[in-house]
Amino acid sequence: MPKPATTLDKSLNAFHLWGIAVGLVISGEYFGWSYGWAQAGTLGFLVTTLCVAAMYVAFIFSFTELTTAIPQAGGPFAYSLRAFGPTGAAVAGYATLIEFVFAPPAISLAIGAYLNVQFPGLDPKHAALGAYLLFMALNIVGVRIAATFELFVTVLAVGELLVFMGVVAPAFSLASFTAGGWAGQDAFGPAAIGGIFAAIPFAIWFFLAIEGVAMAAEEAKDPKRTIPIAYITGVLTLTVLAFGVMLFAGAAGDWKSLSDLNDPLPQAMKRVVGESSGWLHMLVWLGLFGLVASFHGIIMGYARQIFALARAGFLPGVFARVHPRFQTPHIATVAGGIVGIAAIYSDNLISVAGQSLTASIVTMAVFGALTMYVMSMAALFRLRRREPNLARPYRAPLYPYAPAFALVMALVCLVALVVYNPLIFSIFAATMGAAVLAVRLVAKPAVPSPAPAA
Repeated sequence: MPKPATTLDKSLNAFHLWGIAVGLVISGEYFGWSYGWAQAGTLGFLVTTLCVAAMYVAFIFSFTELTTAIPQAGGPFAYSLRAFGPTGAAVAGYATLIEFVFAPPAISLAIGAYLNVQFPGLDPKHAALGAYLLFMALNIVGVRIAATFELFVTVLAVGELLVFMGVVAPAFSLASFTAGGWAGQDAFGPAAIGGIFAAIPFAIWFFLAIEGVAMAAEEAKDPKRTIPIAYITGVLTLTVLAFGVMLFAGAAGDWKSLSDLNDPLPQAMKRVVGESSGWLHMLVWLGLFGLVASFHGIIMGYARQIFALARAGFLPGVFARVHPRFQTPHIATVAGGIVGIAAIYSDNLISVAGQSLTASIVTMAVFGALTMYVMSMAALFRLRRREPNLARPYRAPLYPYAPAFALVMALVCLVALVVYNPLIFSIFAATMGAAVLAVRLVAKPAVPSPAPAA
């Protein structure tokens, strides 16, 4: 019997990759971030977002060096394997897996809740299950089809955010945005500073998962050229959109009434155009594309991460098989979906530290992301020293300062997250510890290949 194929199809261009980069993240522009206002106020959260945005820009400009030098589906896992060996690879790989497997259930539940508003008889969990089944199938039938769909919904979602800003612009009032902007506290007083740190997860939500483009590197045409274009234009697109939606939503009226809602943009628009406006109905319906783009893109990401871990011996080899016709990691796609569907139907049955399961798994995803960011920047420094002749088609600008800034900021964010979420961190650390121990005791990971000379 011939050995099952483990080679992915190379069919993605720079525009596809931009769509994946922005689509992975863009749901964060539609919901979730406004809870940061409850923690820090508009001005405090603006400070938090400025710092987090600077971290992501520095990180992506540095991370792109790794992605083009080692264009493998494992992304951060592959970089850490080369830099630190199996133990470091296990930390980076499983942290990335936690981020990408735990984010989709939260987004799918948001899709279900959104559809429930339009169709009250529809159970949100059943709608979330339907979303999983539909987009897992779309991912399996071919990466080009999946990426083209991702690009389509991403362009619609970006356009809708621009429409939102244009429609509410006549009501823009800086006084409204700054009123009580430090959550009722003195500017940069102890309480305000505490709020700035507590709001970090919500600022990260603006950008979470953009690094997932690295997991499509093996399926990219000319990755040395297309990946830098996609990453750099993607992070700049998201930065502009993040500040745009935050400023225009907060300046359209009383921002405090939006700080505990899952739909801040429709509610902000409603104040300006009224409930019966066609603009509002368009935002409500097309806003779904932002959720779909991120959900669909992250499924692509987790499937490639499971595939890469299995191919390297960190997970059972069955997950490294690709479909004989479509050349996609079909078993890995289904496996991650099973975990997500189980989380969907556990929501409201399990709570952690007083939070719903949905809120807790989002926090888990952020823990995974920050751990991966730290490992990736550490791998960049290590590989610069250990493998100076590694072919690097793209080199991080402002080295070593930009990657050092990204590394320090990721560590600061990680410490703050631990302080404010000690129980969830304990669960995350225990999960990571068990996974790394299993690799050391049971798995037989592959040895990274020698570096090509520049």
